[in-house]
Amino acid sequence: MQAIPLGLYIHLPWCERKCPYCDFNSHEARVIPEADYVDALLRDLEIDSALAAGRTVSSLFIGGGTPSLFSTRAIARLLAGIGSLVELSPSLEATMEANPGSAEAEKFAGFRAAGINRLSLGVQSFDDTQLQALGRVHSSDQARAAIEYAREAGFKSFNIDLMHGLPGQTVAGAEADLSAALAYGPPHLSWYQLTIEPNTVFHKRPPLLPVEDALAEIQEAGEHILVAAGYRQYEVSAYSQPGFRCRHNLNYWSFGDYLGIGAGAHGKVSCADGSIQRYAKKRQPADYMAAAGETFTARRHELSAVDRTGEFMLNALRLNEGFSLDQFSGRTGQDPAAIEATLQNLARRGLLETEGEQIRASELGRRFLDTVIAEFFPDQ
Repeated sequence: MQAIPLGLYIHLPWCERKCPYCDFNSHEARVIPEADYVDALLRDLEIDSALAAGRTVSSLFIGGGTPSLFSTRAIARLLAGIGSLVELSPSLEATMEANPGSAEAEKFAGFRAAGINRLSLGVQSFDDTQLQALGRVHSSDQARAAIEYAREAGFKSFNIDLMHGLPGQTVAGAEADLSAALAYGPPHLSWYQLTIEPNTVFHKRPPLLPVEDALAEIQEAGEHILVAAGYRQYEVSAYSQPGFRCRHNLNYWSFGDYLGIGAGAHGKVSCADGSIQRYAKKRQPADYMAAAGETFTARRHELSAVDRTGEFMLNALRLNEGFSLDQFSGRTGQDPAAIEATLQNLARRGLLETEGEQIRASELGRRFLDTVIAEFFPDQ
């Protein structure tokens, strides 16, 4: 198989308050055992570094939880330790998720000095009523201040996370949120629809969300605003100015490899013998920190041929540019002939289109993307 990029995901699982829509592995805590957790992360990576097999890590992403609750000293120690265990690219993209709370924003310069060069700010909305409905702990004023802090701290690359389809949201309300974000000229914008996930407060007590027609209208209006402002959509919910696409997430979407360390973190690695392994770490922070040796890993499995094809398509078809057959075979090790009939069937139905060597979802296919992807999971 062709050379495949390698990323590193680091999970910091604590947050100030669990949001009612959140299904991530996050845990409320007033006191965070920073030193013990960083110790565990570095022990974990020391073991996983063997999976890198001399490869260079091209991107890292610190997610959560709320990673910006950690001190700048802890983040500096973590990044220094990572650099001593794996080879980091000279052009490393190092992203950290951050909440707009004032205490976290004041740390931004310290995170930048520690080696973080890209922030992802969890704004979600600039409407205080919506922020309260979403259970966010920050205000719209704090969100605006955090963006200014990020700029002042020297972050040339940063992302604003923004939701739409919020409880009772109108088209005008969604447009106002987008306009507020674009006023800051963020290099990258993640603009995605609120969905109700199992095992969340919203799933037990669903809020009243906009109806399907209103959601479609919001999506269409928002896309016009983003295009007019000079942003290019490159994935279902990702928009950027030229040169600021998120390399780490692109690696996920193009079926690249990544190590995963931290409580509940997932990893995917292509091995020298041609196999592709997925694994997950222990989910509970206390169990994770108490782990030693191989016991950091809770489960591991090898991807079958069907798994490889399905997972590749699950991600690649989210990309506006789609994929080529060479990319498919290079990343999965599979013969493109195995998917030829499915591709032809979807193309006949107007759900896929081809331009040169690139195969991608058509406009119709993007509207029914779940249906398109399901064709590559025949047993499910």
